[in-house]
Amino acid sequence: MAKNKDNKAEKTKGNGHHYKAEDIAVLEGLEPVRKRPGMYIGSTGLEGLHHLIWEIFDNGRDEAMGGYADHIEVALLPNNRVRVADNGRGIPVDIHQKTKVSALETVMTTLHAGGKFGGDGYAKATGGLHGVGASVVNALSSYARVIVHRDGGKYMQEYARGKQKAKVKKFGSSKLNGTIVTFDADPEIFAEIAYDWKRIVSHLRQQAYLVKGMLVTIIDAREYKGKIDDEEIFYLSEQGLEVPSTSFYFEGGLLSLVKHYNENQKPIHKNIFYVDKEGPGSVAVEVAFQYVDDISERLVPFANNTHNPEGGMHVTGFKTALTRGLNNYARKSNILKESEENFTGDDVLEGLTAVISVKLKEIQFEGQTKAKLGSVEARGAVETVFGEALAEFLEENPDDGRAIVNKVILALKARKAAKAAKDSVLRKGALEGMTLPGKLADCQTRNMEEAEIFIVEGDSAGGSSKQGRDRRTQAILPLRGKILNVERARLDRMLASTEIKALVVAMGTAIGDTFDISKLRYGKIIFAADADVDGAHITTLLLTLFYRYFKPLIEGGFVYIAKPPLYKIKKGKEVVYAYTEEEKNKIVGKESGVIEEERGEPLEEGEEGTESEEEGATAKKTPKISLQRYKGLGEMNPDELWETTMNPKTRILKKVTINDAEEANRVFDTLMGTDVPARKAFIQTNAKMANIDV
Repeated sequence: MAKNKDNKAEKTKGNGHHYKAEDIAVLEGLEPVRKRPGMYIGSTGLEGLHHLIWEIFDNGRDEAMGGYADHIEVALLPNNRVRVADNGRGIPVDIHQKTKVSALETVMTTLHAGGKFGGDGYAKATGGLHGVGASVVNALSSYARVIVHRDGGKYMQEYARGKQKAKVKKFGSSKLNGTIVTFDADPEIFAEIAYDWKRIVSHLRQQAYLVKGMLVTIIDAREYKGKIDDEEIFYLSEQGLEVPSTSFYFEGGLLSLVKHYNENQKPIHKNIFYVDKEGPGSVAVEVAFQYVDDISERLVPFANNTHNPEGGMHVTGFKTALTRGLNNYARKSNILKESEENFTGDDVLEGLTAVISVKLKEIQFEGQTKAKLGSVEARGAVETVFGEALAEFLEENPDDGRAIVNKVILALKARKAAKAAKDSVLRKGALEGMTLPGKLADCQTRNMEEAEIFIVEGDSAGGSSKQGRDRRTQAILPLRGKILNVERARLDRMLASTEIKALVVAMGTAIGDTFDISKLRYGKIIFAADADVDGAHITTLLLTLFYRYFKPLIEGGFVYIAKPPLYKIKKGKEVVYAYTEEEKNKIVGKESGVIEEERGEPLEEGEEGTESEEEGATAKKTPKISLQRYKGLGEMNPDELWETTMNPKTRILKKVTINDAEEANRVFDTLMGTDVPARKAFIQTNAKMANIDV
């Protein structure tokens, strides 16, 4: 799989030999990064933490895109240290004319310094907007070290919070080329430093699909107790560490990626569409798509191999060409009659899995996190290249073309049915807030920012929460039983569900193409279900509903899950609550005289547990501990429910976020879809991770 174990020095031939100190442009210093880190990495939460890895990895990936590297290794080391090695050309170490210090020091300690601004450093497209990645990571790390193999030598420089500790030094000879960046994320910046192995593997697998012939190795050595020689050995995978690791290497490009996304789906046509061609303005366009038997869309856009979750100009060009192309083919083939209306953009996206990738030399993103592509020329290039290739694909594959159009016709009919159902509800005023559901106990305030709604399981929990709430700011909506699984349900069927309709009406946002987040009535939407299997299922059904139909509410940070306690512990006159088994064990410890109350039924006042004579002496010194296990919210009295689950000063809420949209799509497809074998395989694979309360 690895084709480059010799770490070829000849990659510096050709245009790459011009990559010198003069190719490093300088704009300003690093202090703004530490003052406002969110501007550069999106947040100081776990998403921003992982963004540090992406920034350093992207530098090596850009070398691979330019043809100068073909192996990148990411290693998680003990004490949350991260090490990224690539066999590219190596950052220049000669003196920079403007800064009068090493180009390596300039790149690592100066914002907007990099080889991507001009000169011959990068002749091809790169993911970096300003070359700020390395310096931003350095600024947000308590310690960082760079080792460069270049020009027959090994060079090193160390840093602390963005400032060099000493000059660049040469510490040996080398026949290799490349850069090794090691860093410790700064605990002064990041409240939690916990790297997610699955997130890292998922992201880097995606990158391996996007750069044909690039080997990506990932190593998890966080628990390794032996010596790790991370200075002398270039790739730690060659040291033979007995630690978890994985590698990716793909030649199929986006076609392979679409296959991966659809591995648990039922395709409706055999051949996967694929085109890889340069378009107007020297914009490279690569697109792959396949329709599956589903009602959700999966549109994954990239610009210079950087994922753009908010889309951009390339997505606009793709949607325009797809809608026009399928309408033209359906008319030309007489599948769509003259009297019938055209397909809309929503119609042609239903059930579509598509990956769009463009590469531009001069690229404009909206923000340093590159969430949205702003380069206008990408739209025209995608429209032209994809539009022409789509017409050819449909003509050359008539069976596939007919299957695709028939799928879109079904979507069109469903859209009409859903619109009719929604219009019927609107005529009754139900979705316009004219008639709030009768079982909703609304709050008094009309200030959305302080209002919150608890969606609770059952009438029993609803009764307790209505009595225990703060009536001024807290609304209660009880749901009867389990709501409809919307993973495979269209809008018309959803609106026929009394429980879902009540929820939509209560929130005030409407649904579908009339969804309007500005009409949201509550700043917090809180799912409160029992801490058992049924409660977890109800929460999952609600998450499915919100992910598929109210995703902007999750993305906006409005959706939460309440965490009620598992135990009420009385220790003498003291009452405490434990939210996990670990907390309970820590509070109870090994003390004697513990009375455990089964099934959440409280003991009568004055009732005591039995104890042996031997235990008696200890029990007299140690207050008896009464342990009550809650099985449901309805078993709590209003005061307990307020104190543990509803009081903003004492409660625990989990905010629902989307860290990886593609992984979220896959999980919802697997767990809530109709592919039983895929769900069975998922359960068997992850069974050991389950915490089952029986």
